[in-house]
Amino acid sequence: MAAAPAPQQGQWTTGLCGCFEDLSSCCCSCCCPCIPVGQVVNVLDSGNTSCCEGGLIFCVLESLTGLGCLYTCGYRKKLRMRFGLSADPCNDFLTDCCCLCCSIAQTHRELKNRNMDPSQGYIATPPTAPPVGQFMHKG
Repeated sequence: MAAAPAPQQGQWTTGLCGCFEDLSSCCCSCCCPCIPVGQVVNVLDSGNTSCCEGGLIFCVLESLTGLGCLYTCGYRKKLRMRFGLSADPCNDFLTDCCCLCCSIAQTHRELKNRNMDPSQGYIATPPTAPPVGQFMHKG
């Protein structure tokens, strides 16, 4: 399997129908989309929404109303804004409504290709320690 191209600001690393570039996210997006949706939500919400919460919200919306795309299109937009990506091939809502599995797989791949692997969950950057020798004192 060829390595994914180096991510560039403003460009998707794979196309909407690039499912064969990462078969695991493709299969999971088609067979059990609540898992990759939950993982993407967790990463894009900086850990404030758990994978289970994100996946459950999507599953309930999708199974009861068939409108899980209303939930996922917001996170597709969030991903695009973070990396300055274009709304290709059309706006987020239409992309998710017309090609939900492909869109879920693409957002999952995009994070993975940008070293933010959603299957690992949100990983916070550890706080930096104060410089040595600095301290607070009452003056």
